[in-house]
Amino acid sequence: MNVLKATQDKVLAVLQSVTGIVERRHTLPILANVLIKKTGDALQLTTSDLEIQIRTTAELGGDPGSFATTVGARKLIDILRTLPADQTVSLESTQNKLILKGGKSRFTLQTLPAEDFPLVQESANFGPAFSVPQKTLKHLLGQVSFAMAVHDIRYYLNGILFVAEGKTLSLVATDGHRLAFASATLDVEVPKQEVILPRKTVLELQRLLSDAEGAIELQFANNQARFGFAGIEFVTKLVEGKFPDYNRVIPKGHKNSVTLGRQPLLASLQRAAILTSDKFKGVRINVEPGTLRVASNNAEQEEAVDELDIDYGGDTVEIGFNVTYLIDVLGNMDQDLVTVELADSNSSALITNPDDAAFKYVVMPMRI
Repeated sequence: MNVLKATQDKVLAVLQSVTGIVERRHTLPILANVLIKKTGDALQLTTSDLEIQIRTTAELGGDPGSFATTVGARKLIDILRTLPADQTVSLESTQNKLILKGGKSRFTLQTLPAEDFPLVQESANFGPAFSVPQKTLKHLLGQVSFAMAVHDIRYYLNGILFVAEGKTLSLVATDGHRLAFASATLDVEVPKQEVILPRKTVLELQRLLSDAEGAIELQFANNQARFGFAGIEFVTKLVEGKFPDYNRVIPKGHKNSVTLGRQPLLASLQRAAILTSDKFKGVRINVEPGTLRVASNNAEQEEAVDELDIDYGGDTVEIGFNVTYLIDVLGNMDQDLVTVELADSNSSALITNPDDAAFKYVVMPMRI
C-alpha cells in the first residue's frame, strides 16, 4: 500500500510537528517511533514519551484505505532532510517494512506493530475549554520560561504555573532565586484553574506555537492538560505539587524607582559580567541621584566599574545580584525602557516593563 505521496517539504513539516518529544534513546524502543495510521485519505501521526502525546492529521496523498504501523521517527526525518524540498517522496508498506522513495533514492525501514504503541490514557474529567490566540500564549511563554528551574529537587519548580481565573490567564516561573510573571486577558470567563506544566511541555509548545493568526484551545484536568491548535492535538501530564505563593514574592510599594534604557543597562551588565568570578557571577549595583554604577571583581583582583547617567532622585541603594539573572530578563525583553524598583540592599528588586503592566520580574539580592 502506498501510505503517502507528497513533496518533501510537506511531509517533513507534518512529521516535525510531532517528533520534537521523541527521545533518541528510550527504555521502550517503540517510543523512538512515530505511529502512522491511515483512515481513508486522512493520515494520522502520533508520538509519545508516556507523559506527552502529540497527534496531527493531514492529507498527504497515497492510496486510501486502513493501515497502521510505527517506524523510527528520527531516521525518517534525517532521511527526508537530505532530500530536495520540491522532490515528491512516497512511503510504501510491504511485509513489516516501509520503503521511502524520493527521486532515485530508496530506503527500506524496519517497523514495529501499531498495536504495541503505548498511547497516553486521556483523563475523563477535563475542565471547560477556553481559547487564546496562539500568538498571545507564545508571547506569555517567552516572557517567563527562562526563569524555570532546570533540574531542581523541588520538582514543581521545573515548569510553569498556569492560572486561569475570570478573564485572566497568568503564567509564573521561578527557580527559587528569581521569578517571572506575565498575564493576558481572555475573551471568556473561566472558573479558577491552576496547573503546573512540565518544562519539556513548555519547550515543545514554544517550538510549535506560531505568531500567525489562529487560536489554541486549552483544557485542564487534575493530572493532565490538553491543547488543540493548527491541526495538532497535544496531551501532557502535569507536575503535581504546590507552587510557591507568587503573590507574596512580588514586592509591593518599593519607594525607589528608576526608569532607564534597557539596552544601555544590558550592555553595562554584560561588560561587568566579564570580570565576575565564575562561581558566583556577582555584581554590585549602586543607585544614587543621577548615577547608576555597576561594579564587579574576581579572585585575580581584577575589577570592572561601569556608570550610567540616570534620571533619579531617590535614596542611595547599594545591592548585589547574580548578573546572569539580570542579563536573562533584559535580553528577553524587547522594548526600549525598563523600570527597576528597589527598597534596600536586603530586599528583592522588581523589574517591570513601563509599556506592559502585566509583566513582572523579581530577583533576589546576593551578598557580595
